[in-house]
Amino acid sequence: MSPGARQAAAMAGGWVLAAGAALVCIMYFSEIRGAARVVAGVGPSLPPSAPMPAREEVTVGKGQRVVGLPAGALGHYRADAEMNGRTVRVLVDTGASIVALTYDDARSIGLSVRDSDFTHRVSTANGVARVAPVMIDRISIGDITVRNVQGAVMEQGKLGTTLLGMSFLGRLQRVDMRSGTLVLQE
Repeated sequence: MSPGARQAAAMAGGWVLAAGAALVCIMYFSEIRGAARVVAGVGPSLPPSAPMPAREEVTVGKGQRVVGLPAGALGHYRADAEMNGRTVRVLVDTGASIVALTYDDARSIGLSVRDSDFTHRVSTANGVARVAPVMIDRISIGDITVRNVQGAVMEQGKLGTTLLGMSFLGRLQRVDMRSGTLVLQE
């Protein structure tokens, strides 16, 4: 292959790569824009005092307890849950094995932990952390209530938002997504 032909092939490959990148950017523009805003610190994340989106009505059989949570910023599902009689803002996280409480949220619902209670280590997206296993008497979202839910309190400052994990979600009859709404059914 002559040097001119190699140069033309390289140039054509570069144009194909640029066209592919442009196509990906066009297809995922809203996700890229949202992620860029979060990285820049101006993202759509909700401050702790921001009002929660209203729960949506979901039609099911008579007498069944169902809550619909609309997708929020970047497609995340957030809710105000009642834990042991106190309101706690949570992020619904099907990737979390258990309900993971921030240190401050645990204290606000009456769970007091000492340094010696942090007996387990867990792998998180931010690395390995120590946790204190706890039992949460009651967690409610809307009309749905689950009792005696396994949880863990993260070390102070290690978790920004309480995660509503599978120790709660796994005890529901149904958890699925429908048209941008997370449907929880007891």
